[in-house]
Amino acid sequence: MYIIAGLGNPEKKYIGTRHNVGFATIDKLSDIYNIGITGTKFNGAYGKGTIAGEKVILLKPLTYMNLSGECIRPLADYFKVDTKTELIVISDDIDLDVGALRIRPKGSAGGHNGLKSIIAHLGHDEFSRVRVGVGHKPPKMDLADYVLGHFAGDDARLIELSIENAAEAVKEIIENGTDSAMNKFNGKKAEL
Repeated sequence: MYIIAGLGNPEKKYIGTRHNVGFATIDKLSDIYNIGITGTKFNGAYGKGTIAGEKVILLKPLTYMNLSGECIRPLADYFKVDTKTELIVISDDIDLDVGALRIRPKGSAGGHNGLKSIIAHLGHDEFSRVRVGVGHKPPKMDLADYVLGHFAGDDARLIELSIENAAEAVKEIIENGTDSAMNKFNGKKAEL
C-alpha cells in the first residue's frame, strides 16, 4: 500500500496558491481514480483507493505545510506503510520553472519546510518525491508572499498541465518505479 501525500495549507484562501500544488495534485488523482477524500485521521484528510492495481491512500496533511511530518509519520505507522518504499510526497519547488517537474527517489529538503518536517519525523530522507515547479521568486519579493500567491495568465494554464503531469508521474512511480518516472518526466516541461 502506498501513501501519496500532497503538501499544502488547509484554509480556502490557500486554494490555487503556489504552495498548494501538492493538494491540487491530490485533487487531480482523486478525480482521475474516483477516490473520495472522506476520512480524517492524525490531522490529515485522506481517501483509500487503487492506482495501477496497487492500494493507495491519498493524503492531504491538515497541519499546515511546515508541520506536514506530524501527520504523515503517524498515518504511515497506523497503516504499516514502509516510508522508504511506499511513500510518495508531492510538493512545490521554487527552483523549477512553472511547467517543470523533478522526481527524486530521496534527498535533502532543499530548503522546503514541509519536506524538512517529514524528514525530521521519519528520521530519513529516502522517500520518493514529485516536485512541481512554481517558478522563481522575483528579486526583493518576500518568499512567503510569493509561495502564498496565486498563479496568473499563462502560468495558471501551465500549472494545470503540470499538475496533470504530476498525477501521471505518481502513476508511473507506482507502476514502474521512481527511476522510470525520472526518465519520463525530469528535464521535460509542460508547454501551452
